[in-house]
Amino acid sequence: MRSIYQSLLAACLAASFAFGQAAASKKPQKPPPPKAVHSRSVSTRHTVTIAGQSLAYTATAGTIILHNKKDKPAASVFYIAFTRDNVADPATRPVTFAYNGGPGAASALVDLGGFGPRKIVWPQPGQELARRPPYQLKPNPDTLLASTDLVFVDAVGTGYSRIIRPAGNPKMFYGVNEDAAVFTQFIEEYLSKYKRWNSPKFLLGESYGTTRSAVLANQLVGHGIYLNGVILCSTVLNFPTIAFAPGDDLPFILYLPSYAAVAWYHHRLHPEPASLPELVQKVRTFAAGPYATALFQGSNLTASERQSLASQLAEFTGLPASLWIRMNLRVPLKVFQGRLLGHLNRATGRYDARYTIPNLEPVLPMPGPGIGATSSAIMGALTASFNDYLERRLNYHSHHHYRQLSGPVNNAWDWKYPTPFAILLGRGTFFLNVAPALALAMNNDPGLELMVNNGYFDMATPFFATEYTLRHMRLTPAAWKRVTVDYYRCGHMLYLNPQVVPVLSRNINQFIETASQGG
Repeated sequence: MRSIYQSLLAACLAASFAFGQAAASKKPQKPPPPKAVHSRSVSTRHTVTIAGQSLAYTATAGTIILHNKKDKPAASVFYIAFTRDNVADPATRPVTFAYNGGPGAASALVDLGGFGPRKIVWPQPGQELARRPPYQLKPNPDTLLASTDLVFVDAVGTGYSRIIRPAGNPKMFYGVNEDAAVFTQFIEEYLSKYKRWNSPKFLLGESYGTTRSAVLANQLVGHGIYLNGVILCSTVLNFPTIAFAPGDDLPFILYLPSYAAVAWYHHRLHPEPASLPELVQKVRTFAAGPYATALFQGSNLTASERQSLASQLAEFTGLPASLWIRMNLRVPLKVFQGRLLGHLNRATGRYDARYTIPNLEPVLPMPGPGIGATSSAIMGALTASFNDYLERRLNYHSHHHYRQLSGPVNNAWDWKYPTPFAILLGRGTFFLNVAPALALAMNNDPGLELMVNNGYFDMATPFFATEYTLRHMRLTPAAWKRVTVDYYRCGHMLYLNPQVVPVLSRNINQFIETASQGG
């Protein structure tokens, strides 16, 4: 028996040795080449009624492949383009590239939100039951398709836009300069693919999308791609104007007119001013004058001066003078949101202060921040409506999940522009000012028109901060004649108020038509 086991063991060892020798004799195999990556698109035909007239258009949902410096595919960028049919010369029809911000937000919100040919019926403040499915999606008579073809673009890492490895990596896309370079390459590729080089060209950005537009406009002009116009919706170009950093009084000054507007909307001012614009102008004057002077004095203010100023602040904001005294005449946004409707135990939204949400702080049922009143009201409708729209109406299918918001993209963002302009000063506080880039673009492209749209109840990018930034761009008198500024009774997402949308749309369409006229 023992000899049998010894024979088997010897045979196994011999076989193992032979296998090892055979394996050693083989040359190491090269890794398989990466699979070829191709762009793809799906087109469908539709109609929409605008001002009583039927407009036929083609919707194209697809991807464009972007390459790195070695001409290797590095990213697949998803877009939805709406182009008008039956146009005599499509090459000369205006084309607008539109996107949201974040950074880390897809473009679906500015598409189905209010500018594309179909739009979501948004839940309005106080309509709690409208926040649950099913949601309504209807033709949009106020679409910008009336004056321009539309291309909604998802930044890399959002929507269906993805990094292609190994040629692509996050550092190539997640940063102020890098992001603008991606959009520059995308626009170049789109203009070539669809033969739109001679079309009047516009950029439309919302929120961080306005930051992108400033850098992107400058890069495009540097590439010889001149623009007819840049449309900014809820603008942030100079970030210190909206960051409540220790020792910096500027944001307190620039937020004050928005505090007053929101207090007016929620009927917290007594007596209540009849005119919102007149109230806002009065508070602008106070904020830039007596309030700014008082904050500059710091501890040199006397007790009577503090009390007098606190009483005036209480009249403008609806917050008690005692709170202004206790907070050294400086009430940050978070405190204002929680205290304005404190008697109702509700907090106002940051993106749109018309919306409110139960104030669970400081005793939350579980740790972690809430998503905010505005996001709570609209994110369900956006996610469900857009995915259904893509699959059932645009016939676009993907094995990826459509990312409306990407935390990883936001967390990985490189805020330096140019190095070392962005200096982190702690959580959420940084120096970043891209306004000079937009000023340079306007200087180098003398035909570029600028349109700035503001919401009175926007607490993320307050309108007075935008005005301050514009006044400090050092534009020439000739350049100022190319700037249009409009205000609306809405929040950060201008299109959430259905009463505002027709006026907003009319103004933007008129801006595009005027700026598209040849020399």
